[in-house]
Amino acid sequence: MSRVNTVLGPIPAEELGVVAIHEHIGYGMPGSELDTRWWKTPEERYAETVPKLRTFHEYGGGTFVDATGICNGRDVDYYKSLSAKTGVHIVACTGFVGGDTALPHFARASVDYLAEQFVHEITVGIGTTGARAGVIKVGVSRGGRMTDLDKRIYRAAARAALATGVPILTHLAIDAENAIAIFAEEGLALDRVLFGHADDGVNAEKTRDTWIAEQGGRVGFDTFGYETELEDPPFWARPRRERLDHFLRFIDQHLDKALASADANCSPLGWPGVKGHTVNYIFEDLIPDLRAAGVDEATITRLFVENPATFLTIQN
Repeated sequence: MSRVNTVLGPIPAEELGVVAIHEHIGYGMPGSELDTRWWKTPEERYAETVPKLRTFHEYGGGTFVDATGICNGRDVDYYKSLSAKTGVHIVACTGFVGGDTALPHFARASVDYLAEQFVHEITVGIGTTGARAGVIKVGVSRGGRMTDLDKRIYRAAARAALATGVPILTHLAIDAENAIAIFAEEGLALDRVLFGHADDGVNAEKTRDTWIAEQGGRVGFDTFGYETELEDPPFWARPRRERLDHFLRFIDQHLDKALASADANCSPLGWPGVKGHTVNYIFEDLIPDLRAAGVDEATITRLFVENPATFLTIQN
C-alpha cells in the first residue's frame, strides 16, 4: 500500500488530499530562537498558527509539507500537536535548507554521517518525538553555486532517498547541473527530486525549469504570493501576472512535473516573510487565478492532489 510519513504516523497517499508542498510552520536561521526579537511563548505561536491551519483545512486543504530543515526551527512535538488540533496532515523534513544554515557540528560531517542522520530521522524518528520525516530538504548556499558542504549534503540526501524511498525537495533550483550530476552518480531517479523556487523573482531566469523537467526532475513553483505589488515586497518578489504566466507556460508542456505552493511562514522565527501572506494564498488567490486563466478542474486536481501524492509516496 502506498504510504507517506506524517508527524502522526504513516498514512496512505490517497488520504493526503490537497497538498501545500513547500511551507513552514516556523522558519528561522540558526540561533534565531534565542533572539528576543523573535521569541514567542507557545501560546503566542498557537494563536498565530492554528487559525491559518484551520482555515486551510476548511478550504479543503489536507496536507502541509513543512520544509524547515535541521537547525532552522523544527519543532516536531509542536507539529504533532498542531496536526491533532487542526486535522491537517503535517509532513516534516530532514536535511538542510542549505549548507550555510548547518551548524559546525554538521558542517564538518562526512557524507556517510549525514546520510545516516537523514536515514535515522526517516526510519526511526526525529529526536525523541517518534515522528518520522517524510521528505529530505537540500539547498544551495547563498551565492548561487554549490559549496563543498552543499555537495556533501546533496550526495547524502541521494543515498538516504535510495535507502528509504522518501523524496528530496530542494530549496532552490539554481546550479541544477551540479545537483543532477550528483544524483546521477548516486543512481537516484530524478522524478524523486522536486527542484524548488523555480518562480523566485531573483532566480527564475537561472533555474532552467524546462531543462530540469526534460531531464526527468520535478519543478516547484512554490513562492506564489511574494509579489512586487506588495507594500514592502521581499527582494525575491515578482509581479503576480508574470509569475502566473510563467507557471501556465510550464504546465502547458510539463504538467506531470509541476507542483505549486506559497512558501509562507505561519509564525515567523527570525524571518518575517510578508505580512498577511499565508498558506491560504493557494485557495484564496492562486487557484482562482488559475481558473480565471482557463485552467480546468482536472488540471488543478493534478497539480495539488495527484502530483504531490505521487511525489511523496515512499518508493520501497
